[in-house]
Amino acid sequence: MTTDASDAVEIRNALLRLRRGTGLPIAFGGLIEAGQRMRISELSGTATHALRSLAVTSGTGLGGKTVALSRPCAVTDYSASRQISHEYDAPVAAEGLRSVLAVPVVVRHRVRGVLYGALRTSLPLGGRMLDVAVEAARDLERALVVRDEARTLAAEAAAGAGAGPGWEQVREAHTALRALAPRIADPELRAELLGACALLTAEPAGPPLVRLAPREVDVLACVAAGATNAVAAERLGVTPETVKGYLRSAMRKLRARTRGEAVVAARRAGWLP
Repeated sequence: MTTDASDAVEIRNALLRLRRGTGLPIAFGGLIEAGQRMRISELSGTATHALRSLAVTSGTGLGGKTVALSRPCAVTDYSASRQISHEYDAPVAAEGLRSVLAVPVVVRHRVRGVLYGALRTSLPLGGRMLDVAVEAARDLERALVVRDEARTLAAEAAAGAGAGPGWEQVREAHTALRALAPRIADPELRAELLGACALLTAEPAGPPLVRLAPREVDVLACVAAGATNAVAAERLGVTPETVKGYLRSAMRKLRARTRGEAVVAARRAGWLP
């Protein structure tokens, strides 16, 4: 597995949160590749490129120890520490790092990457700093989970479009994809996911007869799947009152008197599968 552009954005965001929260001037990190190697792909606050693309094997150095143990680790003086092996002393010294902490990024019980924070002086790193670094890693974990789910659903949707699944499966996939899309910060990945949604609908030729807002379509997709307003609100990350508002607006545009009529009209207009 390699780090794509979308993952790189999330890693950089996590590194910025780590630096702001801990006050550490330097942060870097990356994700696990094939063979349990973690490649440092993103740097923040570094003075050189000595650490860029460095491949760290599980069990070696501070990051490798973090991968192997699946828990945070820290050293006060990297080059002199007896708690780690020293395969990476040269690039660490080239950047002038002394105190370094490393926290694992764990997704579904598997280490997916490592975030580091560092100083160029020898001082203990622990307590509050470690807690903040762990929270930055948790944020990245949540982002990776959303991305994994989005990619899986998009792949299933694309495969299903050619395999001819039953309409119920198509509609379930469409609803799940629409619910995931607003949670994705990266605009390119979000657009790709919504493009997969469009493959599942049978839009009529020419301009749409009725124009619905994206959130109105999201709410109608949930309603079509049998969700109550409360369940739709939970899926979409909004309040039940907001769901009611979008539903009322969609019903008015579709000239529907009931929720069921709105779903039928949305399907005829090509907004839902």
